[in-house]
Amino acid sequence: MRSGLVELFQQTLRELRPSAVIPELKIEFFAFANVNNTIRLRDGKLLVRLSDLLEGAPESVLRAIAHILLAKMYRKPIDRAQAARYRRYVASHEIVHKAHLVRQMRGRKLLRSPHGHCYDLDSIFEDLNRRFFHGLLARPRMSWSQTRTRRILGHYDPAHNAIVISRIFDHPAAPQYAVEYIVYHEMLHLKHPVRLRGSRRCVHSAEFQAEEKLFPRLDEANAFLKRL
Repeated sequence: MRSGLVELFQQTLRELRPSAVIPELKIEFFAFANVNNTIRLRDGKLLVRLSDLLEGAPESVLRAIAHILLAKMYRKPIDRAQAARYRRYVASHEIVHKAHLVRQMRGRKLLRSPHGHCYDLDSIFEDLNRRFFHGLLARPRMSWSQTRTRRILGHYDPAHNAIVISRIFDHPAAPQYAVEYIVYHEMLHLKHPVRLRGSRRCVHSAEFQAEEKLFPRLDEANAFLKRL
């Protein structure tokens, strides 16, 4: 399989760069904590690591991965059909299920206490659950982030069943409605999981967006977030 992969990558590289010299290739399947694939050029060699979740993938999918990685490496346009083929495969129920299991076993998810200096995430979740979800959502693990990040204000991790909120909101200057909105947004991710539409992942479905608009102080919350 490794030799076949090398040939596949070589063929793809010839298609992308017909007149270029083909460098030495080293390809291995690696135990990433997710469906990750990497490529880098070192000492004239192309080093490729593919997620071991893809070890049994069809040749067409492996060819799509080769095209995507090499196109990114050499700054070539990525063929839409190849990108769609890869997205469909990794978004399939089987791969998503395997990825979740792998993340649980391999991934390091360092969760903090939900009890902050100013706000208690468990209490906020329960209050929002009662007000907007009829108390029907099972509470995941709630955690403040390790740092006061502005890049990711909050996220729901289905593999670890956890909602993590940026510690930047655990501050007297952060109004409660803004903290509640961030938690509410992540609760909607809990209620409306990511779907696959054709070859694309739908993160914020129409149902998600409709429910998000029900938050009473949505405009004020968004205005505060923009000031961040």
